Amino acid sequence: MSRLLRHLGERLGLEGVELSVVFVNDRRMRELNRTYRSVDRTTDVLSFPLYGSMKELRRAMRSLTGTVLLGDIVINLHKTVEQARERGNTFHEELAFLLIHGLLHLLGYDHEAGAYRAGKMRKKESELMNALKEMGQIS
Repeated sequence: MSRLLRHLGERLGLEGVELSVVFVNDRRMRELNRTYRSVDRTTDVLSFPLYGSMKELRRAMRSLTGTVLLGDIVINLHKTVEQARERGNTFHEELAFLLIHGLLHLLGYDHEAGAYRAGKMRKKESELMNALKEMGQIS
């Protein structure tokens, strides 16, 4: 997984950036979703960005020395398995997709902020998944 994240970071120009990835079950994800989004159900991935936009992140990367913390991604492993089955993906492919999805949220992408922004995010997700396939990171 760290190699996959490193490839994504390079592709997105995020050298010198650090993030955390946490894996949880359905019950814990529901608690997190309820606490931080006021949505009382489980979900597949949550992101907790430290910057409000890519512009803010780029400014921090220029001005701070050392590693820049990007934020946290929380992935529900139960949902990962379930969605992989539903979508005909391997577990690794679904996990890669959820990492990309969460990472893009950390960078300010938001599919819930209107059709244009949703389309922009979906396009970037596809681009990154295809890049990982070309690099042999996923099948």
